[in-house]
Amino acid sequence: MIGYLLIVFAFKITNAAESECGVMPISQWSGEDSRRTAVLKTPVQLVVIQHTVSPPCDTDQVCESIIRGIRVHHIVDLEFTDIGNSFLIGGNGRVYEGAGWHRVGAHTRGYNDKAISISFIGNFINEIPTPEALQAAQDLIACGVNSKLIAEDYDLVGHRQLSATQSPGDSLQDLIETWPHWKKYD
Repeated sequence: MIGYLLIVFAFKITNAAESECGVMPISQWSGEDSRRTAVLKTPVQLVVIQHTVSPPCDTDQVCESIIRGIRVHHIVDLEFTDIGNSFLIGGNGRVYEGAGWHRVGAHTRGYNDKAISISFIGNFINEIPTPEALQAAQDLIACGVNSKLIAEDYDLVGHRQLSATQSPGDSLQDLIETWPHWKKYD
């Protein structure tokens, strides 16, 4: 009985943190629950900023269509368990759950079990995300810290700092280097 109550309590805390942070659950945008089962130990120390190198979006309908395509690509082509990103943010400022706060994703080799990723939907080599998307990322990080899902003294990096990739794009990388907690990784 005690074990059951602990599971119910943990489930309610998980749902409360995600709803408080304004994250659209994967079940809502994809029509099914996440297939990921490995539990991410929180609070995480590392936040990885990425981009999806896809068309941008500014409505739920377009954003959801793009991330459903990303999910299919990750599952079918890359043979991931599910979408790899922890969170995705559209130009409309909406945050979409991928692996989320409590499941290990597949976003940054060698860091998946100790970091979350925030992926901006679009290509940010020559431009930056919309002000709404940037604010949503800042709010998501702040909510993660307040909910004890991200460590207060977390490090923030661009994906390219940890992997051989151009992500999050030159313009977005330049911008995040001005954000609090950005850390130079060698």
